[in-house]
Amino acid sequence: MSHISIQYYKSPCGELILGSYNNQLCLCDWRYRKMRQSIDNRITKSLKATYKEEPSSVINEAIQQLELYFKGELKVFKLPLLLAGTEFQKKVWNTLAEIPWGTTNSYLELSKLLGNNNAIRAVASANGANAISIIIPCHRIIGSDGKLVGYAGGLTAKKKLLELEGCFRVNNQLSLFD
Repeated sequence: MSHISIQYYKSPCGELILGSYNNQLCLCDWRYRKMRQSIDNRITKSLKATYKEEPSSVINEAIQQLELYFKGELKVFKLPLLLAGTEFQKKVWNTLAEIPWGTTNSYLELSKLLGNNNAIRAVASANGANAISIIIPCHRIIGSDGKLVGYAGGLTAKKKLLELEGCFRVNNQLSLFD
């Protein structure tokens, strides 16, 4: 059976697990999130592979880019990504990846971008299943009222990421930053 190379990385917001498969990043997720086992099962089943802790050039590059991101020196990640999920999840994640650094959207706005205003719950579920956190910026999704809502890395990590990016709503700063 083939394997997915993994490494752990302690970011300023919490520990991440990074994984690569066939020279593509397939995992950059919060090590201690509630859905850890579910996410890992989906990835290993989808790729028909097991995890193996070992070095990887793609993971090394991801860590270098994450370091620059956390210093505020990188706004767009340039990494080969491998998305492991349903077609709908991939569509949501690809749309998330287009949300620019320093901006936020709501689940409703994301649903509209996907062409289905009624898909808010499905979009929220796909957002929560994102296994490539920060790089696919699910942290940029907030409530329609401007408040921070669920995040796999926890709301403290989400707040730190949005503060790092200087995120403001059009009418006001995010309300939980007061």
